[in-house]
Amino acid sequence: MSMNKLAQISDAGVDVAAAMRTVGRAARAAARSLALSPASQRNRALTEAAAAIRARRDELLAANAQDVADARARGTAASFLDRLTLDAARVEAIARSLEDIAALPDPLGRVLARFERPNGLVIERVATPLGVIGVIFESRPNVAADAGALCLKAGNAAILRGGSESFRSVGAIHACLVAGLAAAGLPEAAISLVPTRDRAAVGAMLAGLDGDLDVIVPRGGKSLVARVQREARVPVFAHLEGIVHVFVEKSADLDKAKKIVLNAKMRRTGICGAAETLLVDRACAATHLAPLVTMLIDAGCEVRGDPQTQAADARVKPAQEEDWRTEYLDAIISVRVVDGLDAAIDHIETYGSHHTDCIVTEDATAAERFLSEVDSAIVLVNASTQFADGGEFGFGAEIGIATGRMHARGPVGVEQLTSFKYRVRGDGQTRG
Repeated sequence: MSMNKLAQISDAGVDVAAAMRTVGRAARAAARSLALSPASQRNRALTEAAAAIRARRDELLAANAQDVADARARGTAASFLDRLTLDAARVEAIARSLEDIAALPDPLGRVLARFERPNGLVIERVATPLGVIGVIFESRPNVAADAGALCLKAGNAAILRGGSESFRSVGAIHACLVAGLAAAGLPEAAISLVPTRDRAAVGAMLAGLDGDLDVIVPRGGKSLVARVQREARVPVFAHLEGIVHVFVEKSADLDKAKKIVLNAKMRRTGICGAAETLLVDRACAATHLAPLVTMLIDAGCEVRGDPQTQAADARVKPAQEEDWRTEYLDAIISVRVVDGLDAAIDHIETYGSHHTDCIVTEDATAAERFLSEVDSAIVLVNASTQFADGGEFGFGAEIGIATGRMHARGPVGVEQLTSFKYRVRGDGQTRG
């Protein structure tokens, strides 16, 4: 069923659940074709989609301008508008990301392990697609391209459900992905878009589309992820909020700390890898706290701090208990002075979301303890938390940062979007 026809059905008030089951069946059939397709065909679909993105740039920007105008008229926060907005550079980045994913090694058919049993059986564990992946996301239009491309590269069919705020933008990007699939001779249902804003479509996906959906990936705010985890009847790659910490340990070089903290917070405030809490070791607070706080405020960042942080700069606002648990996604940061490495780790364990955390230190022992004891998907030493990104990891892109512990953790790229099966070769062996 075409996108336009399903949109007409949904808008006419016909059962959305029934329409979604149709989408699920088409995606399942497409997944079977993709699992058998050569890497060259899937790669061609991605490069052709990138070409379509560039050729239709003006259409994409026009669609996005309408979404942004509507969001601005509703009084949407500036941080949300930043995530929603496309410009020429961001459109080009979407096209390059598709090409980067196409250039990655084929994740399918990789022999993950091979061993021979005493009875002569040869056993291989081989990478295979997951099947049909549902991606539910909110404001960022580029997620449609990244998620669809990563699923396709790994031989999976994707069903994308974007937020209502980015409905036009996502539709325009999806049309480019479909153009790439058609040019490569792959089924258009390999990357399907839910073309209705009706929330019943989300419920249908969470119910599993009558067994045609294998995995759900939520990409959005805390309420979305909580709903998906609560209601989903299929496995979930959870991307929880990014309550990201930077701990400036007593041995930290001040200039290095300033550079890292400023980038971690202010490079882009609306991404999940942006620092939300700064912890400063009491042993270096006399020399490091005021310069770090002043730097942030002078850069346009609101600082909410504990009493010692407030004493360092009169412009600091008092932090409340909820600040330590808040993902601002804005030019706001909470700052606390802690009693050394143990206290910093305790704070991160108490208030963090197991997403990304960083230590700035010149002490190798402290660095190794932080790496070992902080139970987050990504742990860094002396580097900005904004490197918490699949592209920066060399994955081409990511479908999200998984903060759980099952199957995938950290940036979810093409390898994390595969499963495996065992291939066993014998020569007449029977079991006694």
